[in-house]
Amino acid sequence: MKKSAINPMPPFFDRYINLVDDIDIFEGFRKYAPREIFSDIQKLEQVGDRIYAPGKWTIKDILQHVVDNERIMAYRALRFSRNDRTNLPGYDEAVFAANTIAYGRPIPDLLEEFEQVRVSTISLFANMDSAMILRSGVANQTEISPLALGFVILGHPLHHINVIRERYYPLI
Repeated sequence: MKKSAINPMPPFFDRYINLVDDIDIFEGFRKYAPREIFSDIQKLEQVGDRIYAPGKWTIKDILQHVVDNERIMAYRALRFSRNDRTNLPGYDEAVFAANTIAYGRPIPDLLEEFEQVRVSTISLFANMDSAMILRSGVANQTEISPLALGFVILGHPLHHINVIRERYYPLI
């Protein structure tokens, strides 16, 4: 299914969804693969532990956040695709970021974890039929479908690579 099948477009999450082309979700999984988005490992490593402003995350923190977020969005998609109508809470990304060991991990290791999580995500979506992917539930006080969550999964890393290019690459 394509992004254009998302109806209604969920507020807040649309900022990520709108970064993705109107393509089939599986084409999106191929086009926006983790190593395609974060392809310049050398540049990411050159940034190192620099931050562009006090209180901002390092590149490693950002990568861990993207991995954590994909797990959470996939979990929500699983629940809603299985017709679970439980309202799911949001999560505090700052708390997650403060409680990782990303600082001690090499960037290639974080990208490998991201690739592994993506394989699992693709498997989850491959086993949804059209009815399942269009069901909806409430997450973080917003009604959203598994299809929309799939496009959030694709767009969220695009948002972060844009921030990295704009604010972190000038530091090197």
